[in-house]
Amino acid sequence: MFLGITNTPRDYAWGSVSAIPELLGRTVTGVPQAELWLGAHAGSPSVVVNPAMVGGADTVLDWITAEPETALGTDRSGLPFLLKVLAAAAPLSLQAHPTPEQAREGFDREEAAGVPLDDPARNYKDPFPKPELVVALSERFEALSGFRPVADALAEVEVLDAGSGRLGPLVVHLQHGLEDTVRWLEETDDSARAVIGAVGHLATEAVAAAGADGRVTPNTATAADLARAYPEDPGVVVSLLMHRVTLARGEAMYLPAGNIHAYLDGLGIELMAPSDNVLRGGPDAEARRRAGAPARARLHPTPGTAPRAGAPRARGGPVRAGGRRLRTGARDERRATGRCRWHRAPGRAVDRDLHRGGS
Repeated sequence: MFLGITNTPRDYAWGSVSAIPELLGRTVTGVPQAELWLGAHAGSPSVVVNPAMVGGADTVLDWITAEPETALGTDRSGLPFLLKVLAAAAPLSLQAHPTPEQAREGFDREEAAGVPLDDPARNYKDPFPKPELVVALSERFEALSGFRPVADALAEVEVLDAGSGRLGPLVVHLQHGLEDTVRWLEETDDSARAVIGAVGHLATEAVAAAGADGRVTPNTATAADLARAYPEDPGVVVSLLMHRVTLARGEAMYLPAGNIHAYLDGLGIELMAPSDNVLRGGPDAEARRRAGAPARARLHPTPGTAPRAGAPRARGGPVRAGGRRLRTGARDERRATGRCRWHRAPGRAVDRDLHRGGS
């Protein structure tokens, strides 16, 4: 049996006004449509197009609750995944997803404290982890994912500084490591605020000087974009420390628990565990309120290229998901052979306080 389902897109401020309506053949209303959830998560369960097919159930969640064995088969108590259509027209906040143990502990803690599920300060909406992957539907899908080797970040910062000395404190902190640097940026003392402003100014100048030639690194261009939208946000500087990813249509990126990332622009399909647990660090309008709950974010460099895989072969070639790394320059080879290589961000997890936000 094929069951028709639909849903109402979520109108987060960062959403595109046209990408999801055009994908679905609907009228563009001018209202942002950021995410379309397709699944049984209680936060936005899919609506059944013809309830008569499933005993009158209005949503997929209602049907599963009423007839779990008919809906899912034996040995399942819930739909094991959530699929979203995501359409970003502005940067989402930096974010990480909890591990299974952290999700259960955080959910139980907030339940015991009586924090309502719809409270904006609530971090854990359910007791589940949220590993995910995203597949690009648009020609380009732009993102940040994982930290670069410190040496690469330092080299870019020194070029951007151009001998001005304005980024000197950032250089010193990077020499002490990523954890020291991120903690300093999050505490946002006077020196950090000065560096955030300086990075925005210098990156904007670099982009302007590059002109039509576009001779500026993707990270510097991203820092300039973020500075225009969020001029005082530490994420402006953090973007220089991360891998800048551009997915072509059909390419995918896998995001394990604890991996810092942010989607910047594009239309894609997200496939994830059935969870809405997201702990954020800005930038976006929904991430301005601090929640005061620890997330486990990987503050360890991810060597080589950023996590990405090409589209599988038309004849059903296997997708390799065993944590293999994409080699630098592998993109052309991948397109020639059709093979998919996955890159899983390594590194130890450390407790971090992150901003809270939607999506």
